[in-house]
Amino acid sequence: MALEIKAPRGTNDVLPADSYKWQMIEDAARRVAQRFGYREIRFPTFESTELFERGVGDTTDVVQKEMYTFKDKGDRSVTLRPEGTASAVRVCLEHGLFGGLMPLKAYYLISAFRYEKPQAGRFREFHQFGAELYGSSSPQADREVIELAASFLRELGLDRIALNINSIGCPECRKNYHQALKEYFSARAEELCETCRGRLERNPMRILDCKSPICKEIAAGAPLILDYLCDDCKEHFEILKKSLTDGGIEFHIDPHIVRGLDYYTRTVFEFTDPDSGLALAGGGRYDGLVSELDSKMQVCGLGFAAGLERLVGVMQERGLFPEPAREGAYIATMGQNAVPVANKLASELRKLGIRAETDLMNRSVKAQMKYADKTNSRFAVVIGDSEVESGTVTVKDMAGGEPFEAALSEAAKAMAERI
Repeated sequence: MALEIKAPRGTNDVLPADSYKWQMIEDAARRVAQRFGYREIRFPTFESTELFERGVGDTTDVVQKEMYTFKDKGDRSVTLRPEGTASAVRVCLEHGLFGGLMPLKAYYLISAFRYEKPQAGRFREFHQFGAELYGSSSPQADREVIELAASFLRELGLDRIALNINSIGCPECRKNYHQALKEYFSARAEELCETCRGRLERNPMRILDCKSPICKEIAAGAPLILDYLCDDCKEHFEILKKSLTDGGIEFHIDPHIVRGLDYYTRTVFEFTDPDSGLALAGGGRYDGLVSELDSKMQVCGLGFAAGLERLVGVMQERGLFPEPAREGAYIATMGQNAVPVANKLASELRKLGIRAETDLMNRSVKAQMKYADKTNSRFAVVIGDSEVESGTVTVKDMAGGEPFEAALSEAAKAMAERI
């Protein structure tokens, strides 16, 4: 009996026929980020577990329930990254980037890992486009990050997306809010899940983000953070709202958004698909994260991340992926004399930046032409003894254009001029 090997639960294979969809999203992310002055940052797939415990927050679902943590062969505790921001801050601290030009702007395209129940648009290995901005406390920085996220979604053709914003205040104004939450949830403490009962004293705001249906029902009637904002946080939020309105960015205030990570302060936001209700991108401000990881550094920060799996799903539902365009050339051969000539033509095309293939399976010409069609080749050329002797080939335009003749020495250039 053959061994049955499947992808681990909660992971997703991207097949060659679909990879262009991911490339389309990744290319859009890079284009838009660069327009706003963000440059790419890359960091390891795994980090010290302590980084995420301190950075993400040890009362979050991510740290308590969802991280892939293990001991390496040196008996060190390491964790597959569950998100990108903590790693980005670690990179900036380790390499002294916070001492350079400000604001510091960076973006990343990463895979991340969380042990969650697989469901629509949610996987245990997932992919994100994220952007980070450090050094500015201005609400105009919040507006820029939100505009960047909105521009990215618009670049993908996702115009019908809802932006929801909230402010969860600063550590000072959250003191009174935490007390109000403790009083509210304490009255129904026995109904809370075991995890949330542990959060009640340490960080009651995390109860608002619990996925348990019972906790979600109880949390629906909890006090709202907007009623407890200090004057500075109120002013920050008012300036942001006016700036978004002045910029023509529509939004809705959702006082229930708290985000799932402890490091957020003040502005939090989400872009959601109105049809499915799924969050496609989200983020906010995290002014205390850098100092949490290095008490000597006081650097403001904010950013967002967008889930690529969900974007692919929504774009497919809306028919936003075009059919792959025909590109490149296939050079079919008849007989051994044609092989070196076909190889030379293919090499010339590749040097011009054009995809080119030749027969590697000893197929008939008919089978080769079927392969050319199935691989979406733009041009097809058949080379046999007569073409070798005459030094001339006929190029078929598989996109419906008129066929044309060209000298073998000029065929590559002639095809390049028609692309």
